[in-house]
Amino acid sequence: MRRSWIQLRLIDEETGYEISFRRVELEDDLDRLHHWHHQAHVIPFWKQNFPLPKYKEHLYKLLCDRHQSLYIGYVNGEPMSYWECYWPTEDIIGNYYQHEDADQGIHLLFGPAKFLGKGLALPLVRAMTAFMFQHEGTNKIVAEPDIRNGKMIHIFKKCGFEPQKEIVLPDKQGLLMFCERSTFFRRWKDVNFIQQLHV
Repeated sequence: MRRSWIQLRLIDEETGYEISFRRVELEDDLDRLHHWHHQAHVIPFWKQNFPLPKYKEHLYKLLCDRHQSLYIGYVNGEPMSYWECYWPTEDIIGNYYQHEDADQGIHLLFGPAKFLGKGLALPLVRAMTAFMFQHEGTNKIVAEPDIRNGKMIHIFKKCGFEPQKEIVLPDKQGLLMFCERSTFFRRWKDVNFIQQLHV
């Protein structure tokens, strides 16, 4: 295991879970992500249940794309989620609103079904959102969940994302949502984000 693999580690005070994230690596994560994208709860929203050779090519292109960073999310040391953090100014979503250069966007999925319904989505989204706001120039984080994904829309709202409008993207009908820095840290003013560690 590489020394620098953890990008963020924290203890969520509400749940007691240790949450951590690391960058995706093609060789380490190909089989895992390919398997996750074939899960019944993932397919309708991601539509990336490709054969392995095609998925490998797809993941390689994502990793080469400098406008985004890919992460594996862990709970108590177990890999269980996938995250895409991106810059809207270089993404198709930038065509749908008046973006600032330092805005960031987020996509996510839970891989193993055993982690669904455990109350983990909010702590994880909150941790990643706080991590993204560590970029000092970022005052807004964007999400565009599938309009059919009511559970995820609810989690984004609880985190501090506010619905803006429905949008038609090439692969889905989404709900454009914004999380403003001031709104986020006002909502979570009692949460100790200082526990974030970069190693």
